[in-house]
Amino acid sequence: IVKYFRSKAALEGSKTVQADLAAAGIQTKDDHHEQTERLSNKQLFIQNIDYALDLFLIYVLTLSIFPGFLYENTEHKLGTWYSLVLIASYNVWDLMSRYLPLVKFLKIESRKGLTIAILSRFLLIPAFYFTAKYGDQGWMILLVSFLGLTNGHLTVCVMTAAPKGYKGPEQNALGNILVLCLLIGIFAGVSLDWLWLIGKKNAF
Repeated sequence: IVKYFRSKAALEGSKTVQADLAAAGIQTKDDHHEQTERLSNKQLFIQNIDYALDLFLIYVLTLSIFPGFLYENTEHKLGTWYSLVLIASYNVWDLMSRYLPLVKFLKIESRKGLTIAILSRFLLIPAFYFTAKYGDQGWMILLVSFLGLTNGHLTVCVMTAAPKGYKGPEQNALGNILVLCLLIGIFAGVSLDWLWLIGKKNAF
């Protein structure tokens, strides 16, 4: 599979992939007449700025909530196991949700639909805040599971929808751009995680 897609990208003009194939001893047709200029990284970013922003917002929200809310006083009846149950719930649902787009009617392909779904996740911030203060462990486990479910599902939907319609080299470049935005979102989310400590005694 890797050989097929790398060969396809090389035939569509990817010079870096051609170098990888040459290093691996794989021969490709060097027909420059068939190769066309690909869009620049700047053009790809501008054309897909909504997808880039979507990925950034997904991980800003997720990492600003999880696992920062664990510093809240949410120990209820499960005691010291409570944090482990929450972390497990998040990771299990995040993993399972990454396969949901395989079901066609569950896959979100509309650009506007993806943006609306991702922006609506910000309602989870007040939901977590009030649940940590007034709710019981059942509601918190449900919220954490929903956070993981939407995180994995929306990430895959964005990553699979964005490259459609582009040639191999452009898909490679766009993938790198989107992963960069995802990493920036993770960093920003982790940086905002400390906000959960505001107002807590002995937090610092």
